[in-house]
Amino acid sequence: MFDLTLTFDNGPEPGVTPRVLDTLRERGIETTFFVIGEKLGDPERRRLAARAHDEGHWIGNHTFTHTVPLGQLSDPEAARHEIGRTQDAIGDLAHAERWFRPFGGGGNLDQRLLKPSVVGYLARNKHSVVLWNAIPRDWDDPDGWADRAIEQCRSQPWSLMVLHDLPSGAMDHLEGFIDRAEKAGARFHQDFPPGCVPIRSGEIVLPIQPYVSNIEESVTP
Repeated sequence: MFDLTLTFDNGPEPGVTPRVLDTLRERGIETTFFVIGEKLGDPERRRLAARAHDEGHWIGNHTFTHTVPLGQLSDPEAARHEIGRTQDAIGDLAHAERWFRPFGGGGNLDQRLLKPSVVGYLARNKHSVVLWNAIPRDWDDPDGWADRAIEQCRSQPWSLMVLHDLPSGAMDHLEGFIDRAEKAGARFHQDFPPGCVPIRSGEIVLPIQPYVSNIEESVTP
């Protein structure tokens, strides 16, 4: 037996997210979709985020452009540009915890994720930071990721898994993965393992130094 929380990053995507939502609804699984802010400017993608919200999924913030990890940006306004604009785009779909997942530049859990001014912004605006402990790299291997995902789940008591509702073909295997996970004893959760949430409602509750760069900034926000 093991516990499993599924999350989906980088959407919403027409042609992919609807099928993901259908599968989750059929299985009675509720998750979180960490959306890209600029995508919500498209009415169809905004409707998909609203559908996810209406079906019980949480909508999280995954930066506005998803181009460079925040810890690598020298722009002192990076937090406002990337996090603030996305939160504005999410609007009334937001969860009370104001979930935010930083961009890792390929799933990296290191100092690329954040920088001091971003941590300050997250604290002031009462965000909760959601990291991960299972990343089967579905974008790299859209046909073989499920095998790694099962291995990762079996290796720890509670996995917080990052998947991507993108048109790579990876989500063609979502239903099969859920079947395998259930047969292996998975208990699905919507909430996150406490060890993956180092900032909750603006309060730092776990050490965050491993995720914060010491990049120099010309102005303190």
